[in-house]
Amino acid sequence: MTTALRRIIFIAMIAIIWEVTSKFSGLPQFMFPSLTQVFDTLLNGLVSGQITTAIGKSMGRILLGFSIAIILGIIMGYFIWRYKLVEDTLGFLVTALQSIPSIVWFPLAIIWFGLNDVSILFIVTIGATWTMTVNATSGFKNVPQLYQRVAKTYGSTGFHFIRTVILPASVPQLISGLRVAWAFSWRALMAGELLGGGGGLGQLLEMGRSLGQMDLVLSVMFIIAVIGTVVDNVVFTRLERNVQTKWGVKR
Repeated sequence: MTTALRRIIFIAMIAIIWEVTSKFSGLPQFMFPSLTQVFDTLLNGLVSGQITTAIGKSMGRILLGFSIAIILGIIMGYFIWRYKLVEDTLGFLVTALQSIPSIVWFPLAIIWFGLNDVSILFIVTIGATWTMTVNATSGFKNVPQLYQRVAKTYGSTGFHFIRTVILPASVPQLISGLRVAWAFSWRALMAGELLGGGGGLGQLLEMGRSLGQMDLVLSVMFIIAVIGTVVDNVVFTRLERNVQTKWGVKR
């Protein structure tokens, strides 16, 4: 039995259990809607454009915030790896900041930027930057010394040394950092939109809660899970597999 078939059977079993339980639980529909009702709400939201518009807003925010976090994380990771002084100061601070949940920054973001898209973008960026920095630092530190000595023997220095030796050798670790950073930023985005409004999937969750529409809440949760799973499996898993194949780790 293939992995895909196992997953299909497992999801089908969950769907059947959900549908049967909702019918015989005795709970009102607004508290425990059936799977049929959830998918009906999801379809209507997609057709009307309510959910598709929210998806567009959320994806635009996370792509921008995640891109900024990647750039900042790699740059800070390089300086922490390269200079002992930076490692002892900024590296220590990054480790401490990584332990702070990104949503804790939201009150500060509101005070600094107001209750708008900039605050949400700030939360998304914060959610991924520290994780990306730590993984980038680890990746740079784990570049084999043999590679570095050989490159320097052949006269590679400066940006050429970074571009041709350090970054390529750090790619496996950087990809792992990307996967973790994406997960953190995706969660931060939902929390930021849930509290800060401004449209997006998180705002739809809040609207469903305030109106008592659990079918809307569950349909948006389904969309969030699907997007997260697709990005992880289609983008990062495939990228990781290609890198492993190129490096001879996996055929």
